[in-house]
Amino acid sequence: MSFTRTYRHSLQILTLAITVAAAGILNADDLDNSTTEVVLASDVQWQPLNPARGDKGPKAGTLWGDQTTDTSSGFLVKFLDGFSSPPHIHNITYRGVVISGALFNDDPKAEPMWMPVGSYWMQPKGEVHITAARGASVAFLEIQSGPYLVKPPAESFDSGERPVNIDASNMVWLDATATPWIKESNDDSPNNNPQLSFLWGNTGEGEVNASLLKLPAGFHGTISDDTSLRVVVIQGELDLHQRDSRGVQSLTPGSYFGSQSNAAHEVHTTNGCLVYIRNEGEYEVASR
Repeated sequence: MSFTRTYRHSLQILTLAITVAAAGILNADDLDNSTTEVVLASDVQWQPLNPARGDKGPKAGTLWGDQTTDTSSGFLVKFLDGFSSPPHIHNITYRGVVISGALFNDDPKAEPMWMPVGSYWMQPKGEVHITAARGASVAFLEIQSGPYLVKPPAESFDSGERPVNIDASNMVWLDATATPWIKESNDDSPNNNPQLSFLWGNTGEGEVNASLLKLPAGFHGTISDDTSLRVVVIQGELDLHQRDSRGVQSLTPGSYFGSQSNAAHEVHTTNGCLVYIRNEGEYEVASR
């Protein structure tokens, strides 16, 4: 099953890459980030994801939205080492990226495929599965509507969606030569070669999509969008340069920043960084 999921997802990535349009690239000099929302990983408030499991169950920390209501939301989930859920379903589809540790999410009888940091999966609503952790683990989860509920296998149903499990080593990465979302630099240094990997959604104007963006060590530039942009740090550390009293904020894994209108976010990495980006339409990455 894991191979089938990987194959199907590779086809989706190729389709997204082919359909990305070059029009509408933003001019970062005309934008600002005065309304940027920031949640540091150290400030995340944790609560039981499923209160029925008690202290041994996963804990959730909201980054935006509210996973307990009928709205879109992004949140962190923290698992204890050795955690393994009973078979269950969810009432809604969710997508996840591993931030620390290793996670397994699949059919109850499937052989474990432990997903390391930077891996991505999609769990369709209604499908019976289990989730397990090896080592103390944290994942970022996103839903398009809520509430996020855990239900018994007896209530399973076929939504028509199919699950996806992608190990971090199987991601397809695109640079400035393959996508207009990354602006080419006159400097050929490796420090000016970001890469992105499309994960899900449609890339047309106003359409919601998500990708992973890999910024190399020493990168200094901007991530710009003219609509909605949400960024979660998955690996490494990202310095966010604010143009107000907040100054430079260092974002560690699990931290989030976002904007809901024209914004050019100035960022810098020392040792490289991997971030998850949810946006509408397209965004632009440009080095300085």
